[in-house]
Amino acid sequence: MADTYEPSVPDYRIDGFEAVSEQIEEDFFSVTLSDDVFVALAEHHSDDGRDTYLLYHDRAAIWDTPGTAEYVAFHLTRDVERRTFDFAYERAPVVPLAQNWLIRRGCPPEATMPTRNHGPRPADALTSRLEDLLRTNPDGRYEVVDHYTDNPGYFDFGSEVRTLVRDSHPDSAHAPYRLFLEETVKDFRSYTMREGEFAGAEAADAWAMDRTAPLPLAPAPESVVAHRAQAARTRSPLAGAAGLAVPPAPVTAPRPTLSSAQRSRRGAR
Repeated sequence: MADTYEPSVPDYRIDGFEAVSEQIEEDFFSVTLSDDVFVALAEHHSDDGRDTYLLYHDRAAIWDTPGTAEYVAFHLTRDVERRTFDFAYERAPVVPLAQNWLIRRGCPPEATMPTRNHGPRPADALTSRLEDLLRTNPDGRYEVVDHYTDNPGYFDFGSEVRTLVRDSHPDSAHAPYRLFLEETVKDFRSYTMREGEFAGAEAADAWAMDRTAPLPLAPAPESVVAHRAQAARTRSPLAGAAGLAVPPAPVTAPRPTLSSAQRSRRGAR
């Protein structure tokens, strides 16, 4: 199963098509320059041949600016009569946010789900429920403020992703800044996600730098509270090490504040 995580040739389906402009051609070349290390997680092609939606893990992100998001979502659009194509892309710190971007651009939600059985798994029901919230973003309640990915690139250390959002839901008015903390264990078999609540972005930054106090947890979604015990009893075993992602060559990444982390990159570079 180890080879199931090896990068494959991205299926852009643009053979015989030209970029709609020179700028799009340059941008597409720039964004896909290292696509030989992209690992496909999900893809969808419309029946009429006009739209392609792709979700990748970018294994080269670890060598980029510290904090760079590791997931890349693409939406390619084609004019099948003129044989031209256009595209947009988004870097996201966690898979659910990349899926949300694709869904908002017209991809069927079920087509954004990873189709290959590799990588770490959600460790519990709460993790899955919080991912569902980010994926669906009901009523557009979450606005991403900042994010930082801390992946040392060793099996001796896990990885951590901090995503700071502003929550517009009335129930969160007392603490509208929510820090979604994703932590992957050092053997990369599983990960957890937890939601912290803060009155302001500065307070979230201070917690991320200090770490002397536990994450101030937001109330768990009701559906999780009701079904957590049952889910814990019925979870299937985690995948074996043969199906795990192998980290790239090691680098050292600091832990800056969220406010100093690299901003989410939108559009073409």
